[in-house]
Amino acid sequence: MTEENITRLHINNKEYILIGTAHVSKQSAEQVKEVIEAERPDSVCIELDEQRYQSITEGNKWKDTDIFQVIKDKKATLLLMNLAISSFQKRMAKQFDINPGQEMIQGIESAKDTGAELVLADRDIQVTFSRVWGNIGMKGKALLLTQVVGSIFSNEKISEEELEKMKQQDTINAMLQEFTDHFPKLKKPLIDERDQYLSQKIKDAPGEKIVAVLGAAHVPGITKEIKKEHDLKKLAERPPKSKTPKIIGWAIPIFVLALIAYTFLTNPTAGLQQAISWFLWNGSLSAIGTIVALGHPLAVLTAFIAAPFTSLNPLLAAGWFAGFVQAYIKRPNVADFERLSDDVHSVKGFWNNKVTRILLVVVFANIGSSLGTLFGGADVIRVFIENL
Repeated sequence: MTEENITRLHINNKEYILIGTAHVSKQSAEQVKEVIEAERPDSVCIELDEQRYQSITEGNKWKDTDIFQVIKDKKATLLLMNLAISSFQKRMAKQFDINPGQEMIQGIESAKDTGAELVLADRDIQVTFSRVWGNIGMKGKALLLTQVVGSIFSNEKISEEELEKMKQQDTINAMLQEFTDHFPKLKKPLIDERDQYLSQKIKDAPGEKIVAVLGAAHVPGITKEIKKEHDLKKLAERPPKSKTPKIIGWAIPIFVLALIAYTFLTNPTAGLQQAISWFLWNGSLSAIGTIVALGHPLAVLTAFIAAPFTSLNPLLAAGWFAGFVQAYIKRPNVADFERLSDDVHSVKGFWNNKVTRILLVVVFANIGSSLGTLFGGADVIRVFIENL
């Protein structure tokens, strides 16, 4: 058995065997199988969290998931990230005839075959992304969303040089490589904190002999961090949300309502004019956005009715309501998501895919509502000034 890519550690009468794998290498999966069968460990730790583990082991079940239920359960962000990662992996698989993540699947199968306890050692991907989200400003958020969505629809070829870099990274890091180059401080939540989390989970794994299947990039950090104690609960906490956006979000509608209320007291006719203007600008532009997205007539009506009210509540968005109605009437499942990489390459496919249609409805309804707030708010201020 070759010892290449294997790190052996002995701490407190326990042996840890770290296999530094390449997530896009066929040889890594073969080595994982060979090491586990030869060592017969008590536990096998793999670099997956519960949700990514389920997406691997229950792929067919995931395909039948109702998108409406996914949104209702607030798992839309996870689904979007999984879609981005899946799209990224499919491009590699198609271009290089490889199966990214095969070494993790092999670790699961070999643990089962040898009777070892399987330990999901990575941090919840939603926690990681929420901590990434909390480390960037508004510009960073816009760039990140652009890159994530762009990676879903991208058909760009991956160079041999990029492939070699990926052999030293995990899928998440590889997908966000360009983004992290612009935001070096994201190394902490993406790599450093995960090294700490992984090391503690590996150290706490039951038994005296532990095999850990890890991306090669994590091995040096884990080798150092496993000698320390880490608070898993603290590492799994979501960062507190900033109060500034909430304050601004509430200040704008309060300001608009105050202007309308004051105008009503001094000139009821002008106040009514402001209210109608606000309703028509918000409702009409949001409805037009939904029509542009070829939304269902009920989704269009929903956008028209919801926008004037959601624009006064930063916790709500017209696009959500229109999107829910669209999803309810034209419910796609995750199989529709899997066709996205092919459908978005044609105008017909882009507009006909049920998932893309919902995304368009949400985006364009919100854009319309935002424009309605801008024009409606400006008209409210105009009428207020005229009646001073």
